[in-house]
Amino acid sequence: MPAFRRRAAAAFAATTSIALFATACTGQSSTGADDDASANTTITFWHGWTAPSEVKAIEDNIARFEKKHPNITVKVVGGINDDKLNQALRAGGSKGPDVISSFTTANVGKFCSSGAFADLGRFIEKDGIDLEKTFSKVLREYTEFEGTRCAMPLLSDAYGLYYNKDEFEKHGIEAPPKTWSEFLKVAKKLTKTKGDGYETLGFMPNYHGYETVVSHYISQWNHAYFDADGKSNVAKDPAFKEMYAFQKKMVDELGGFEKLEKYRTTFGDEWAAEHPFHEGQVSMQLDGEWRLGMAEAADPGFEIGVAPLPVADDEVDEYGKGYLSGTIMGISPHSKKKNAAWELVKYMTTDTEAVVQFANGIKNVPSTLAALDSPDLKLDPRFKTFLDIAKHPKSNTSPGAVDGIGYQNTLQDFGYRYESGKVKDLQAGLEETAKQIDTDLAKVSR
Repeated sequence: MPAFRRRAAAAFAATTSIALFATACTGQSSTGADDDASANTTITFWHGWTAPSEVKAIEDNIARFEKKHPNITVKVVGGINDDKLNQALRAGGSKGPDVISSFTTANVGKFCSSGAFADLGRFIEKDGIDLEKTFSKVLREYTEFEGTRCAMPLLSDAYGLYYNKDEFEKHGIEAPPKTWSEFLKVAKKLTKTKGDGYETLGFMPNYHGYETVVSHYISQWNHAYFDADGKSNVAKDPAFKEMYAFQKKMVDELGGFEKLEKYRTTFGDEWAAEHPFHEGQVSMQLDGEWRLGMAEAADPGFEIGVAPLPVADDEVDEYGKGYLSGTIMGISPHSKKKNAAWELVKYMTTDTEAVVQFANGIKNVPSTLAALDSPDLKLDPRFKTFLDIAKHPKSNTSPGAVDGIGYQNTLQDFGYRYESGKVKDLQAGLEETAKQIDTDLAKVSR
């Protein structure tokens, strides 16, 4: 994930277009790979990065690839979001991309099941890549769906806790909280009201807050989104009820939904220097590894601390885990140069030097196990927190589904209604939500 954007909002917005994308792509092209990867050829790579430092990191990586593969020229097209990618893959033809990347790992289930991305299994088998020795379990899981691997992990993202160390010291808080109950106590201690608002807020818990989404919260509880039959488990797994109840408790005890929402409207843009954490409007922030560089660049005037997110009170032995996601890479099913395209995908996702240099360039978490332990990583010492989260055996992600992030949207929508008081009965609401998820998945599966 880029260091200067978060694609969560864009990912949610892309659900409808991705649904069309999946339907249109299914079965439209041959999956053959007959080109000669040793012949002189040009392939096209589409990616979504736009910030100058990110674009340079891509260009540097491509230059290293072309030096190792002098017969392959890569035409790079940046700034491609999922909507543009959708349109190109639906249309097919020679003007489309050969290699594609996406920031939306949650849509891999849709990409793989629909044939929107080409199956990479034969390429991996041909080159003898041992995926278990190359990538962590979570990254392997979010790049395949029901036995079909249509993507490879490029770089990954790990979510943790940022905190204002000056405010911690001022209030006599010696260490970041490890459990959610400790976290709420700290958040309340760091909160100072002003009139009918706040001078500063310990933490913004609302689901409309930056990065405070269901998937990031529930990652800190042991949970299962679906049961063995693929049905929604959110009404049966006590972790979801506990998580929603605790989030609502934070909302209530930090001032109430309306008061928090009013304060939230004063926040600057998530990707601007005026982010509320940079400005001291909030003293703790749930966010990904890219925030460290952005916060330091904003010169906030206080020392920034980094730690894992808290865990459920009865799971303190799992402290250090977190939510993982990342960028994925694949091959267009329409490409006539799949073997050459695979050489680029393989290089950018499995070559240790390529992964390390790219991680250094855009300040993201390396995706391979070898790169995570590389001495060539040149990152802020605090960044180690995110490397440790990425390697933690209990770190997790949202499972793939045929409707992509549709079920996550449903859970998020329920969260909005529950935290605002529109839903009074939590268990009944979860049961209704589970039924909606199952209905939506059944419609897509037909």
